[in-house]
Amino acid sequence: MGVSGCGKSSVGIALAQALDVRFVEGDRFHSAANVAKMAAGIPLTDDDRADWLHSLQAEIRAAVHAGVGIVVSCSALKRRYRDLLRAGDPRLRFAHLDGSRELIAARMAAREGHYMPLSLLDSQLATLEPLQPDEAGLRLAIEDDVAALVREILARQ
Repeated sequence: MGVSGCGKSSVGIALAQALDVRFVEGDRFHSAANVAKMAAGIPLTDDDRADWLHSLQAEIRAAVHAGVGIVVSCSALKRRYRDLLRAGDPRLRFAHLDGSRELIAARMAAREGHYMPLSLLDSQLATLEPLQPDEAGLRLAIEDDVAALVREILARQ
């Protein structure tokens, strides 16, 4: 979990490979209307995110029913979003990829072909509710490389 540009996809892919489980790119579950809205620099509302979060919850629930592991990348910026995802599997754990605005902005500016504009970073940071003490998960500093972040996740699971 984390704001756009924090490395969710890169870390998620590497973690899924290390665990030999399926990786689900949460961005692929956004509706065309949501993608168009974000591409236009308009922040999503809770209502905009509802179907997207329910789709990801269904993916998580399906993995549980199939008895397989899964790694999902999802911003999960608010506690209530994470609660909704946890309804798919109460054992769900979150890895909050966190870093300075400057580092994340530099990463967003350097990537090509992504619909999320740098102009939405501040609204995401303002929306972000960090993991609470009663939420299963950990906070990771994104200054570390992907391999180190994956090792830390695996060591603390």
